[in-house]
Amino acid sequence: MPQVRVVAEDGEEFGVMDTRDAIRAAREKGMDLVEVAPNAEPPVCKIIDFGRFQYLAKKKANEAKKKQVVIVVKEVKFRPGTDEHDYSYRMKHARQWLQEGDKVKATIWFRGREMTHRELGARILDKLEKDLADISEVEMRPRMEGNQMFIFFGPKRHKGAKQDRPPAAPVQKSGSGSTSQAAGGNVPASQESGGSGPTPAPPAPAAADEKPPA
Repeated sequence: MPQVRVVAEDGEEFGVMDTRDAIRAAREKGMDLVEVAPNAEPPVCKIIDFGRFQYLAKKKANEAKKKQVVIVVKEVKFRPGTDEHDYSYRMKHARQWLQEGDKVKATIWFRGREMTHRELGARILDKLEKDLADISEVEMRPRMEGNQMFIFFGPKRHKGAKQDRPPAAPVQKSGSGSTSQAAGGNVPASQESGGSGPTPAPPAPAAADEKPPA
């Protein structure tokens, strides 16, 4: 590119300059010429400390990653004939997971002739809903898919409460109880031998996934 529009780190504009003159000006300041708007006419470049620029971009990406919350969906499994002791054991696990902030999928597995007695499974899920009502909300009502009936619970949220944490992608766990690109590592134009152009800024970090069905 023969010419670029040059801007200083503090926002001061140097106007349109020949690319080689812009690189020379950056070197005189002990800094680098980085392309920040390649699609502009002419392209816009900024005189900055490229090493510091990379460091701040990486630090910002790491901080965003730390703030991301991953909500796990754990599963408890029942049979239509599950006795009271086994039911209580699994219900306590579901309660513990909900109190820890996880979501719970409760599943009733039917075999053979048990499919003709779906009301037995519905009773277990209804009882579980009542036993967990103080700490959970039903996110998906009981439904059948193949030979299983299931329901989804999420931790109870207080109405009007602000969400302090950003949404995150659910991860289900099943169990019975359980110009050069900065990102490419290239050097800025002002550090290349006989450099002929500025360096573009690194790409933005990727976004997160979706929530489970509500």
